[in-house]
Amino acid sequence: MAPVCIKSVLISESVDPRCRTILEENGIHVTEKQNMRKDELIAEIKNYDGLVVRSATKVTADVIDAATNLKIIGRAGTGVDNVDVDAATQKGIIVMNTPSGNTISAAELTCALIMNLSRQVPQAAMSMKAGNWDRKKFMGAELYGKVLGIVGLGRIGKEVASRMQSFGMKTIGYDPITPKEISASWGVEQMTLEQLWPQCDYITVHTPLMPSTVGLLNDETFAKCKRGVKVVNCARGGIIDEAALFRAVESGQCGGAGLDVFVEEPPKERTLVDHPNVISCPHLGASTKEAQARCGQDIALQIVDMVNGKNLVGAVNAQVLASTFSQQSQELIKFGEAIGALLQSCLTSRKPYSNLRITTQGDCMKSSTSYMPSAVLVGLLGNGSNSINLINVLNFAKESGIQVSQTHCSSNGVGVCEVEILADGCTIKATGSVQSGVPVLLTLSDSTFRQPVSLTGNLLFFKASENSQLLLSVVGVLAAEGVQIESFSAPVNHTGEQWFCVGLSKLLTDLNVLKPIVTDAAQVTI
Repeated sequence: MAPVCIKSVLISESVDPRCRTILEENGIHVTEKQNMRKDELIAEIKNYDGLVVRSATKVTADVIDAATNLKIIGRAGTGVDNVDVDAATQKGIIVMNTPSGNTISAAELTCALIMNLSRQVPQAAMSMKAGNWDRKKFMGAELYGKVLGIVGLGRIGKEVASRMQSFGMKTIGYDPITPKEISASWGVEQMTLEQLWPQCDYITVHTPLMPSTVGLLNDETFAKCKRGVKVVNCARGGIIDEAALFRAVESGQCGGAGLDVFVEEPPKERTLVDHPNVISCPHLGASTKEAQARCGQDIALQIVDMVNGKNLVGAVNAQVLASTFSQQSQELIKFGEAIGALLQSCLTSRKPYSNLRITTQGDCMKSSTSYMPSAVLVGLLGNGSNSINLINVLNFAKESGIQVSQTHCSSNGVGVCEVEILADGCTIKATGSVQSGVPVLLTLSDSTFRQPVSLTGNLLFFKASENSQLLLSVVGVLAAEGVQIESFSAPVNHTGEQWFCVGLSKLLTDLNVLKPIVTDAAQVTI
């Protein structure tokens, strides 16, 4: 089962031809339009379910706002700096990249810059082309025995470490996510940044660009480094403060820099680019035939796998979907949405919602804890709207002031889920499960049904005190409205007011026709 349906994709930049081929082989219509202006993209994007970009296309909030049918934005490369992920999430659009597509290429370029910094190869080559023979001017240093500090120990950082270790470099590093024992298995000793700076002969950065990494290397950190430390940035412009780097290179505190990325690309301010101790490249990290082929192929395969319900790889804003591709999870999502829709119908006149509590029980329900709150909220808040889905519904709930809490109790028994909602001072709860692949309702508030109520089709729930004439009276009202009864579920308890459920051929036009014989009523189509 697929969480989204993708029928048409726009490719707005030059990607490997395999991207188009793979998509079309899987029944997805592809249009390629390169070098579009922003206004042209805004006018065009409404016609597509998917968009594939590299780094030149800026998918801004106004582009996303114009994308009335867009369900996925796929970036053929790592990072998503050119996509407004928050705006996409708000609209329920999946943002996906290819996390491993250019790993080797970026790692190899990093290593090349480290080696070129150690031996000043570009500067020597330019000097030769100018007719000079300056052997003394380009005295270098061996990498053997030197310390390389790697900030960011993800895929690329790991590959850089393994390659530079073959030169006899000692590799140390920092990463707030990768466990120390994992990086130690690659030969990288992790430490704090404060411990790392003074030890390094070379520093390379491999982190995303985010508030915590902007200007990570600045005047203060350069002052903590060895005099003559050399730095490399093949990650994102801005991780190294460019003005601070220029001051460090000028003073000799930094012995040289290898830069593949800049804050502004192409850079208009060229003081760094023109400096004799800086080696610059025009953002070539992913510019290999192999990386481009891999990224183009990967983004297409990831989209196809998602559409075919196999798995979800590379999604940066839809982690909730990652565990929803099994048959069991799809059944539990349907259950959550059905319970949410049922409770919405019971609370039509009681809003706003303030609290949602979900309690799951049983080992078979344990896997649902990552997506059950979202599934219930889709049913509760969706009301048939395509704008609310598993990706953005938690944001909508937060903006609506709904507090969501969840607990799970392990048990070997049948898996059940209880959902309780507080709205306008009124609390209502429902308990249910999945039986033979069908979502069923076991209890509604204090009413326990004799047989599980199948949550499918047109359902009428009404609350009343049971008497011998109750069902006849309800049947009479329904018949007068031209509605046929298809099923009937009664509560176990006969005392006091209880909830009953009737399966209908169609919904009633007006629930008020039941007012003379019931105290409360709700209807829903699931």
